[in-house]
Amino acid sequence: MRPNFMNGTLGFGGAMLLSLALAACGGDDQQSAQQGGGQQQKPPTKAEVLEVEAHDVALSKEYPAQLRSNREVTVMGRVEGILEARHYREGSMVEKGDKLFTIEQAPYEATVAQNQADVQSAQAEVYRAQRDAERYQRLYNQNSVSQQQRDQAQADLRTAQAAQAQAQAALDSAQIDLSYTQVNAPVSGMISLSEVNVGNLVQPPQELATITPLNPIEVRFSLPADDAFSLRRQRQRGDAEQADVAVLTAPGTESASHEALQLQGKLDFLGSRVDESTSTVQAEAVFQNDDQLFLPGQFVRVKLPNVMRYDVYAVPAIAVTEGLKGPQVFVVNGEGKAESRFVSLGEIAGDWQIITDGLNPGDRVVVSGIGSVSAGDEIDAQAFNGQVPQPQNNAGENPSQEADAQGGEGVEGAHRDAQEAKDGQNGAN
Repeated sequence: MRPNFMNGTLGFGGAMLLSLALAACGGDDQQSAQQGGGQQQKPPTKAEVLEVEAHDVALSKEYPAQLRSNREVTVMGRVEGILEARHYREGSMVEKGDKLFTIEQAPYEATVAQNQADVQSAQAEVYRAQRDAERYQRLYNQNSVSQQQRDQAQADLRTAQAAQAQAQAALDSAQIDLSYTQVNAPVSGMISLSEVNVGNLVQPPQELATITPLNPIEVRFSLPADDAFSLRRQRQRGDAEQADVAVLTAPGTESASHEALQLQGKLDFLGSRVDESTSTVQAEAVFQNDDQLFLPGQFVRVKLPNVMRYDVYAVPAIAVTEGLKGPQVFVVNGEGKAESRFVSLGEIAGDWQIITDGLNPGDRVVVSGIGSVSAGDEIDAQAFNGQVPQPQNNAGENPSQEADAQGGEGVEGAHRDAQEAKDGQNGAN
């Protein structure tokens, strides 16, 4: 018997087919709902944003150098004779005027005595000639002698006076030679080993020892022409005191409990020409070496912590990432979305990176949570919280370490932001 559709009755087979059709429709709706839930839009990424503006940035620069002592003196033997005595301990500190050596004095004392006698003889001759000249002058006034006789007496007086002056000069020279037999320190400093042993013959000019003043101590070095230009510009702006600050460091003197030895000093000379072959400028700095730990000839490093770069763009270094075409930063565009911007990098100032090309005033750069940001992401822009110090205040420092110690973000904080952002996104999904 066929089913009767007119009276609304349905057989067993028809009911089965209708149930299967309704189940299939319900499954499609559920799958569509699940797919719709998986395609929900990613929530905005919360990140700090820095508005780009020009800053004066202080850089910390280091240069290799070698210590020297500009007042080092070589003590020379200036008269010939046997070295009779040495009056100092080799390697000790001597003061200006201290007696160092004695060269045999007897021959020079004899010469001085002989010249003293010659001076006395010349004085006697001058006395005689003086009396004769006066007597002939009186006789000439009385018309008792001729003018020629009077002139001869006056000439004899002048000859005697010249002989006296010559004898006095010889005496002075002999006394100078005698003084050279006692060798004194011309400057204060550390004295070297003796170059001549006692008992040996000194033949001038002969080096006897070297005296090296150790406080203050000087260092000469070369710096790039750009740095020299910046320092001169700072001086012209009246900031010479800051520009001339210098720090001397001795590499290899670090220990487990102490940092490398350092001295504080100042830049006292900046060259007036650029070396064509190296494009560098000669400079010199002076340091107080009170403990006398630094010695001439020692290789050191000189740090100038305040080399300024004026009116430059700088962003926190953690804001710069490496893209497919080179360094890049994420900039929030007018639609509030992140877009990558390739940039050219300049020098690094602590935690700040100078950008030489690619940014414009007013650009908003993402400076936190970089690991969770991709191009096209909507950014929930937050004001920059200043965890990284301003560029002009961080010369030669690593402020992110201090920020971490105080619970700040720094570089590690940026990684934590990225991880938290990823976790939040996974939770939303």
